[in-house]
Amino acid sequence: MNTAERPLSPRRVKQFFSQADLDRITTAVQEAERQTAGEIVPYVVERSDSYEEAAWRGGLFFGLSALAAALGVRQWTTAWLPVDFVPIAMATCVAGGGGALLVHFIPALKRLFAGDGLMARRVSQRAAQAFIAEEVFQTRDRTGILIFLSLLEHKVLVVGDAGINAKVEPREWADIVQRIVAGIRAGRPAEGLIDAIQQSGVLLQKQGVALRQDDTDELGNSLRTEGTPEP
Repeated sequence: MNTAERPLSPRRVKQFFSQADLDRITTAVQEAERQTAGEIVPYVVERSDSYEEAAWRGGLFFGLSALAAALGVRQWTTAWLPVDFVPIAMATCVAGGGGALLVHFIPALKRLFAGDGLMARRVSQRAAQAFIAEEVFQTRDRTGILIFLSLLEHKVLVVGDAGINAKVEPREWADIVQRIVAGIRAGRPAEGLIDAIQQSGVLLQKQGVALRQDDTDELGNSLRTEGTPEP
């Protein structure tokens, strides 16, 4: 395994992948699997979790910041503030609630207050769910791999089944991950994913995941776009 609100909506899919892109991704999977017995499953979600913790942390941060600012002004300046602490307490609550809403709706703030460690765990858990849901483990020789993208967290995982992991070291997927990341950063996510799929086929063939004469296409070839499961 390596790294990089609602189900993924059609509008959101089209922001990253046009219908032509989806067709090209399917073709790339088909072509890559002609070189190897490996089965490649590309999968993308908008997010791997709702990160309610991030909203609470953000609310606490903004609330305490407002309280500290009010107390600081009261203590170290000559500004006239109410003697009664009720208005200050109310302002603190408003700032906290507003901060929680900002974190909930602004992805960059959600990532900041969620933290990389929590996001990495949740993306790993979500990828494991996708691996099971898509039955990547059901191939004859346990040679399925999941290429998993979680957009909110800016993370990519490659998860191989037992037959793949016996031949390919986890560090060897790093190049696959970086190809996707580079494509997304360049504003060309489809090209990055297609490049990664093609290189996955090359890597599997190189590492001896050989194509059998009686090999069949055991898993679908299209990009999966299911969203976050219900808690």
